[in-house]
Amino acid sequence: MTGASSSANAQHGLTDRLARWARGLSGKADDEAMDLPEQPQRARHGSASSREIIRRRKLYEDIGDFLFAHDLDLTPLNFGVAHDYLTGSHMGVEKAVKAVLTERGKITNGWVENVAAEQRNDEVTPEALASMLDKVEENLSQFTGLMTESRNSAKDYGAALQEEVKGLAAGSDSQPVLARLVALTRSMVEKTRQVETQLRDNQKQTQLLKSNLESARRAAEHDHLTGLPNRRAFEGTLREELAQAQKEGQPLAVAFCDIDHFKLINDTHGHDTGDRVLKFVAGLLSKASNDQCHVARHGGEEFVMLFRGKTAAEACEAVDGVRQDLSTRSLVNRSNGERMERVSFSAGVANVLAYEDPRAALKAADRALYLAKEHGRNRVYLAAELD
Repeated sequence: MTGASSSANAQHGLTDRLARWARGLSGKADDEAMDLPEQPQRARHGSASSREIIRRRKLYEDIGDFLFAHDLDLTPLNFGVAHDYLTGSHMGVEKAVKAVLTERGKITNGWVENVAAEQRNDEVTPEALASMLDKVEENLSQFTGLMTESRNSAKDYGAALQEEVKGLAAGSDSQPVLARLVALTRSMVEKTRQVETQLRDNQKQTQLLKSNLESARRAAEHDHLTGLPNRRAFEGTLREELAQAQKEGQPLAVAFCDIDHFKLINDTHGHDTGDRVLKFVAGLLSKASNDQCHVARHGGEEFVMLFRGKTAAEACEAVDGVRQDLSTRSLVNRSNGERMERVSFSAGVANVLAYEDPRAALKAADRALYLAKEHGRNRVYLAAELD
């Protein structure tokens, strides 16, 4: 009993520390945080503020319980993953945690670091963006300086030219005046050449910078392994296609496809073979894409498809066609020539317009996918629109 009591006290203590730490992140002073336990009693019972206090307190406790149950360190990274999982605010993290809990029943500090890195692996680093923006500012500054210098030189040349013309008009000796005009013109020509050279150099740097920015944009929106758009790009496509479908009165359906037993493929044949399987499946799914069908890698072994102009049932048929094609393929492990087990995927499809927002439709498709997994895999399920 003493050990159980000690464990419970440690858990309660961690929960309290976590709550205080989280309140610190919100910018509240320590003396305000110390008064927090009394706030629910001070707030009017049943009021919105009272309910919010209770909700936040419960969330802090749940996060603390989660961290304690998995013996995770009290770090912002662990706190963030626990928060995303318990609130469902980040679908990728939520699904990754569910998958590892189903497989192992426990997560570790190292696993949290890996999953956080995987969720962000398609992002351009802040350092790279900052460097590019610095170059943009530098080039703009140089260009502005060149234009100002050129404008001032032209103004000075014009003023000097007017003075010399006055001398000619006054009837003075033309020889010295002409000599000065020639010298003045030569000076202006040389200055113009210098500006042109600098402008050409600036143009080359600008073109290189434009190419780098375009590469950064592609890196930020495409998966480096499969070449497909990534989750970030898909979210933008989803917004655009939803607006287009609503404008034209077209149906819109979304599908999640997840390769079955992908961990077993990696464990049995190695990660290089697993990567080739991902690229192969991506290629099959891409064959269905066009200007109204979009395919993206959503993360890990999961892909997402968006169909404008197809009902959910029609999208189901399209996805199932790809599933059947894959299930008939006989793949070979290139490293040893061994024939692999049949590779398949499961999928869930939902009608985007049947839900109040696209996020709810994505969750419905995700639930249908998990039902397909639970009922034997290698199948496509259609989400119930009222679930």
